Amino acid sequence: MAYKFNITRGNAILNFSEEFCQSRCQLIESESFAKVLEKYIKHIKRTDTTVYEYLHAIQDDDVDLLKDLRDVFKLLLVMSVEEVCAMRSQMKAYFKDCDMFIALVEDVYLYWRRLQRYAIVFNETKRAGYQNVQFADAQTEFEELVLEVYRSIQSAVGKKDKVLRQITAGVNAGLAVTHMRPFLPYEYRNLDEIPFIESVVIHPPFIAYSKRNKRDGVFPEIKTNPIEDKKFDADSWLCYPAKVGDLLCFVYFNTKFMAQGVTLCNLFDLADETEYRNRKPDLIYVYGYEDGEMNQAFYQDESNDMIVALLSASDDFDYFGYMKKMCLTLHNVQKINHRELPVHGAMVKMTLRNGETKNIVVMGDSGAGKSETIEQIKVLGEAYITDLKTIYDDMGLLSLGDKGKVKTSGTEIGAFVRLDDLDAGYSFKELDRSVFMNPDKVNARIVIPITDYKDVVAKHDVDLFLYANNYDEEGEALSFFETPDEALKVFRAGNRMAKGTTTEYGLVGSYFANPFGPVQRREQTEPILQDYFKRMFKQGVKVGQLRTRLGIKGNEHQGPKDAAMAILKYVTGEETLKELPVEE
Repeated sequence: MAYKFNITRGNAILNFSEEFCQSRCQLIESESFAKVLEKYIKHIKRTDTTVYEYLHAIQDDDVDLLKDLRDVFKLLLVMSVEEVCAMRSQMKAYFKDCDMFIALVEDVYLYWRRLQRYAIVFNETKRAGYQNVQFADAQTEFEELVLEVYRSIQSAVGKKDKVLRQITAGVNAGLAVTHMRPFLPYEYRNLDEIPFIESVVIHPPFIAYSKRNKRDGVFPEIKTNPIEDKKFDADSWLCYPAKVGDLLCFVYFNTKFMAQGVTLCNLFDLADETEYRNRKPDLIYVYGYEDGEMNQAFYQDESNDMIVALLSASDDFDYFGYMKKMCLTLHNVQKINHRELPVHGAMVKMTLRNGETKNIVVMGDSGAGKSETIEQIKVLGEAYITDLKTIYDDMGLLSLGDKGKVKTSGTEIGAFVRLDDLDAGYSFKELDRSVFMNPDKVNARIVIPITDYKDVVAKHDVDLFLYANNYDEEGEALSFFETPDEALKVFRAGNRMAKGTTTEYGLVGSYFANPFGPVQRREQTEPILQDYFKRMFKQGVKVGQLRTRLGIKGNEHQGPKDAAMAILKYVTGEETLKELPVEE
């Protein structure tokens, strides 16, 4: 990454290896500050703000305006307004209306804070700008420096704040990256120079905005390799080596879509260099390739035993769902190839006070009420549960253990959770670790880490395997099927009342409620599906239906609550649930 600083699609990327400011004057004189100020002037000119009208009346040439403002800001770090005007008489015009100048200072600061800000440092021996400062400490120092510059200039122009807010004024996230030649087949040599992410530092609250807030359709399979012969500028790309379940996925993302790439750290465990240095990945995903097309397909590279995909750079694909679900599609197709069954659902390991353990899988498509029901179990089951561990929140896997026993494991360490249907009773205790996605929009989401990787990939027994029915108003909240064929009619149909989490609305269905692999490989999946259901019934797994009623108007909160109560009553044998005594 040759540049010191870059602004693209609302992302400000600072290369600390090339430029790291350690004083107020260095910051004002830096190339980074000049580029921010230049972008700011273009922005206020385009929107024709009152601040621009004021500045334009003083200096009508934008290049000279940029130079003047940098000089004024630098002088205000050490002088008062009166001293600046005495030394540089040509600067007096800028302070003719001090209120407007204060508004300018505030506006520049807010423009900076509205950008998505990222710091990058290369883990190499020769560093021009970064010196010997530890990366996390450097980000803290940079934040303090930005606040100090802002407050010094405010004070110099006569604005004294009585209340100081220690907000995130530096970067939202920092990435330590390295140049490492990956162990890739010859056909993928075009990816060799792209740096790998080694570690990530997030500064909460991390709030990301994307052009879209919903995902549309399924990812088709194609017969030609979408990555082969493509050209990549290494300065514009990063690789996040993700552990998707027990598979290794190299996720290459365009830095124009930094928020989607950085958010991966809350969803998929970041692989250590020792885990991929001399290992070919199982999956490759290229996100945000600028080809002017609308490509969003995957390909099975049989000769290299890999599943690969490419997604074009487009506002229509600027949503984290396109990042997450393609990774899961690649994982699922590879698992189907090995006769394992991907499950679109959530699984919890519940330890009761009597010492019993129950492993519960709730399956269903997006918006079926899986996560909402699990969160209600946490709230309502405190009197009975000593430990409730979420093993996976969205995508799991059924595989065979010893003697052909059905086991389950997960794919993600985090959850991509919708905020719309959550109420204050839901026990998200670590929101400060979350990445917030479009929090003021419909289908607002958070991405939150919830499970240790070792628990995700462990092979767990299955006690209850339930279909999340969000569309039937009538019927018991929890009921069980008598035969595999009876169960498969419901599970195979994959019906749900679409909640607007994708572009679908109304009662819709998808094969096995999983459009991320099984739909594309239906013929290949069907015999696996039948085999696993027969095994579960034979092993005594309780296979049933859980009516969450989440898709029925007026039941968005009560439906998951009733479903959670039904599960708790079943596993405890209690007809009436008790509550813990209120703390005094």
